[in-house]
Amino acid sequence: MSVDLIRQIEEKQKKEVSNFKVGDTVKVHFKIIEGKTERIQVYEGLVLCFKNAGLGRTFTVRKNSYGVGVERVFPLYSPRVEKVEVVRPGKVRRAKLYYIRDKVGKSAKIKTLVTKKH
Repeated sequence: MSVDLIRQIEEKQKKEVSNFKVGDTVKVHFKIIEGKTERIQVYEGLVLCFKNAGLGRTFTVRKNSYGVGVERVFPLYSPRVEKVEVVRPGKVRRAKLYYIRDKVGKSAKIKTLVTKKH
């Protein structure tokens, strides 16, 4: 009985999230609160993985900043995540792209998904 109640509450709190998957290059618009001011910071990088399920679901985004790999974990249903826009869809055959951490240069690239035009 209590499990159903938890699911009902979670369904009410879920918000619509743009459709993106592992391997996509995305821009995450994240709200940052500094004192009394609010601003939106854009974090662009490659989606490495999704973890967990339900409201606690998170995704990891990796980017190269001045030659150093930086990863950041974002909660998927957080009110601080304004929007996630797909810059480049990727074509991968894995659920977790942890092997990208060891790659450098051209080998670290992900194939882009090509849509056929008729």
